[in-house]
Amino acid sequence: MIIYGRQAVREALWGSGQVERLLLADGIEAKVAREFERLAAKAGIPTDTLPRIVLDRALGTARHQGIAAELAEVEISEPEAPFELAAQRGEPLLLVVLDQIQDPRNYGAIIRSAEALGAHGVVSEQRRNAPLSAVAVKAAAGATAHLPIVQVTNIVHYLKVLKRRGLWVYGAAGEATSTLDAVDWDLDLALVIGSEGRGLRRLVRDTCDELIGIPLRGRVGSLNASVATGILLHTIQTSRTKIS
Repeated sequence: MIIYGRQAVREALWGSGQVERLLLADGIEAKVAREFERLAAKAGIPTDTLPRIVLDRALGTARHQGIAAELAEVEISEPEAPFELAAQRGEPLLLVVLDQIQDPRNYGAIIRSAEALGAHGVVSEQRRNAPLSAVAVKAAAGATAHLPIVQVTNIVHYLKVLKRRGLWVYGAAGEATSTLDAVDWDLDLALVIGSEGRGLRRLVRDTCDELIGIPLRGRVGSLNASVATGILLHTIQTSRTKIS
């Protein structure tokens, strides 16, 4: 798996633990090359310098800014991993569950927000979600190395299992009537995010304990899935901080 672009590679080198090799194109600015070589050396990562045309062909694009990195394959975590992480932190469990997210950039951005805002795992279906591709990993900006990524065969069945284990399941839906400030966030909970175009599937929606929505004041009727996830996770963590 290869990611490219200076900021994406820089963030991956800042301690994600996933980079196996740094790739530099001939002819990039000496100052830039030295920066990335220092970062790679500090992390014990080998660096190769290639003709730019070779890097273009390997990546299928010339828009790589002369920098790329080979990553180890992202490991899919066991379903218990988020529970174990929450226990280690001494925190109420917070899961992000994805119902057919199709855009790998959204998938990666959601993982990034989930890790940054203190969630304990991101769960998706194996066959009905965007793949955990290089595009998704790049958008996640290193977060895949620090957050359990779980895949299950059926989201509805998985949510029912969570409910039997005592979690409260909130589904994000634009038409929801529950206001965010009236919700009890200090619980073990799962936050379910629907697909970019259709939102939550009916069976998924019906399995949720409660639907929640973000009040919108502009003329745009909906938010990008990753943006909505970030807002909801920030709301949850802000509420939990006030309670504690």
